[in-house]
Amino acid sequence: MASLQDIALSAAINLFSALTFLLAFAFLRLQPINDRVYFPKWYLKGIRDSPTSHGAFVSKFVNLDVKTYFKFLNWMPTAMKMPEAELIDHAGLDSAVYVRIYLLGLKIFVPLMVLGFGILVPVNWTGKTLQSINHLTYNNIDKLSISNIPAKSNRFWAHIFVAYIFNFWVWYVLYKEYKIIANMRLQFLASEKRRPDQFTVLVRNVPPDPDESVTEHVEHFFCVNHPGYYLCHQVVYNANKLAKLVEKRKSLQNWHTYYHNKYEKDPSTKPMTKTGFCGLLGTKVDAIDYYTEEIQKLTEQEKAERERVISDPKAVIPAAFVSFKSRWGAAVCAQTQQTSNPTAWLTEWAPEPGNVHWDNLAIPYVELTIRGLLVSISVFFLTFFFMIPIAFVQSLANIEGIEKVMPFLTPLMDMSFMKSLIQGFLPGIALKIFLIVLPTILNTFSKIEGHTSISTLERKTAVKYYLFVLVNVFLGSIITGTAFEQLNAFLNQSPTEIPKTIGVSIPMKATFFITYVMVDGWAGIAADILRLAPLIMFHVKNTFLVKTDQDRDKAMDPGTWDFANSEPRIQLYFLLGFVYAVITPILLPFIVVFFAFSYLVYRHQIINVYDQTYESGASFWPDVHRRLVTGLIISQLLLMGLLSTRKAPHASMLIGLPVLTIWFHRYCKGRFETAFVKFPLQNAMVKDTLEKATEPDLDLKTYLQEAYVHPVFKGDESDEPQIVDKEENSRLVITKRTSMKSTSKICSRADSDAEL
Repeated sequence: MASLQDIALSAAINLFSALTFLLAFAFLRLQPINDRVYFPKWYLKGIRDSPTSHGAFVSKFVNLDVKTYFKFLNWMPTAMKMPEAELIDHAGLDSAVYVRIYLLGLKIFVPLMVLGFGILVPVNWTGKTLQSINHLTYNNIDKLSISNIPAKSNRFWAHIFVAYIFNFWVWYVLYKEYKIIANMRLQFLASEKRRPDQFTVLVRNVPPDPDESVTEHVEHFFCVNHPGYYLCHQVVYNANKLAKLVEKRKSLQNWHTYYHNKYEKDPSTKPMTKTGFCGLLGTKVDAIDYYTEEIQKLTEQEKAERERVISDPKAVIPAAFVSFKSRWGAAVCAQTQQTSNPTAWLTEWAPEPGNVHWDNLAIPYVELTIRGLLVSISVFFLTFFFMIPIAFVQSLANIEGIEKVMPFLTPLMDMSFMKSLIQGFLPGIALKIFLIVLPTILNTFSKIEGHTSISTLERKTAVKYYLFVLVNVFLGSIITGTAFEQLNAFLNQSPTEIPKTIGVSIPMKATFFITYVMVDGWAGIAADILRLAPLIMFHVKNTFLVKTDQDRDKAMDPGTWDFANSEPRIQLYFLLGFVYAVITPILLPFIVVFFAFSYLVYRHQIINVYDQTYESGASFWPDVHRRLVTGLIISQLLLMGLLSTRKAPHASMLIGLPVLTIWFHRYCKGRFETAFVKFPLQNAMVKDTLEKATEPDLDLKTYLQEAYVHPVFKGDESDEPQIVDKEENSRLVITKRTSMKSTSKICSRADSDAEL
């Protein structure tokens, strides 16, 4: 268990690391050669000019203005100056709402920190009960927790009182935030510029028809059932193999560019490469000729595969992007059941073109349930087996308990500095290392599930990551850590005393979480703003691959704020704050520092760096709110269990908290969630009416024509799949089925009446 000295050493190490990263960032961002690394968003918008394009030769690479170095911290106030409305216009609603999560943490925990230190810390410190329990491992920090209150003490009234104040404050803040963000979303949708997804619906599970192809069937169905509103559609092709060929060709093209640039710099020596694995094995050949030949072969394969996809009926999957003449028509289709069969003609709002996950569109709909089941089983076993490294991390955090049962380690542990380093710093960094690869694994699971949009994929990955963090990092650390800490107590007391020991020792895990917050929330955030990996990769690409300014723009890696990875991490800090606000308030200042520092850093990154690939209109907020409420209920149940273990008087009074929290969540869900899952028909009609009045000559069909063509077909008009649209001059729906001809006439007549 980490002592006050261990935590002080950990704080010193992490503060030093954070300051080092920040100073390195402040210096590197001022250098002209790094301008595209630290301000890529402005380059992508076309409103920033590279400082390396003018001035003296040296000044193109190094900032020679000494005055700017004295203002190296001016990025902090600059990040706070942009108003929220301007931030939404600049970066999008998703980014603006994401950064508000950090602000929400400050709104919740700053008042709670003041309340906890003003009331609970003095009450806990004067309890003096830890000394009375034999064989118990504790330190001075634990005296500030609820563990230092004797059983059946009236002091627990203070904790019950503060718990109710704390929960009422959290409910109030969460309600206000949900209301604000719901209004922000509605205003954003009302003022948003025209986008293809506002007029388009994704249709899946199109039933097979023996007389018509998928594209004919889709055209006929929507012309009959949505007369006057259906405009055109684009069937979905299984072009996954073609996409892989395109990506492979691009990779070979990069190598060809690299060797060509190398040869131009030194024409006296022809670059050579090997034809085997990664250019390390096989026959040595001329690199330029080799990659030219390989690219030619791949281009031919790509052309043949493209022709096969276009001409093969089996390459067309039973799904389509259907576009309508108005937002109102699209809203009606997306939010209603199309037939009496609830498993056929499934409609949903189409993701915006940049948000489509094209690979998963080729997955047959009937496979999705099976895939979901297999992924759930895989996530369960992954969570279970990950307990092993979590237990190892906790073994590092509890040297005192291990020494008592393994005395042969005492000489090493008696070294003061080594002991402080291991207990105060190593557990947090070890846990962070174990968690680095986890988001990639969970993201792969979400892709296997078959989600059709990147935003949905990220939200589902965030759900898995949150459950993993809850079970392993939080509950796993408490359970295994308690076992290691109090191992000696378990071995030397009667079985009836074990629950008492667990009830006392759970609050003591605050010391481990303090070290983790400092490693991940202080030094980790500072490392994010440094962007060391993108910095190195940009200069590598700029040196070997870049020939033009366009190539240089492609070499930039602005990245995104990565909802799937970052949001569950934020939720862990909320959970720790909720749980320990009443139990061990000493943890709150560390969490407040995390939220304040993160808000500053990520506001800067969103303004200057991150380029979000999609815009969902903050549709993720109900998930964020749901997980916050879940963490709140967990904290209430743990506090109830702890006070029951300590035989606190009237601990049953806390039973009302989870009941009220569940009611609060249901109220917020009914009050606000519809704004995030449905688009009001009234708003759609208003936008359509305004658009017709301001742009009466708008050619919507041309605007939507190529919006949902698979990316591998774009730029090659000769092989581009045909967009099917309803001809303006011919009102009859062409069908091969005799029984449908009368229906076609009805459709045509209804369409004409609608236009009149």
